[in-house]
Amino acid sequence: MEIADRLTHLLPHWIEHNEAHAEQLSEWVVKARSAGMGEIADSISDAADAMRQANARLTQARDRLAA
Repeated sequence: MEIADRLTHLLPHWIEHNEAHAEQLSEWVVKARSAGMGEIADSISDAADAMRQANARLTQARDRLAA
C-alpha cells in the first residue's frame, strides 16, 4: 500500500482517537477538581489541550494530503 493511501486511512483514525481521549481527560479534570486535586486537574487539562493541539496538526496534515 502506498504511503499516501495509508495516511489517508490513519489520519482520521488518529484524530478521532485523540479526540476521544481528550474528552475523557476533560471529564477527569472535573472529577479531580471536585476532589480538591487542583494541581492534578491542571496537569490533566494541559494534557487534554496538548492532545487537541496535536489534532489540529493532524487535521492540517489530513487536509494537505487531500488537496
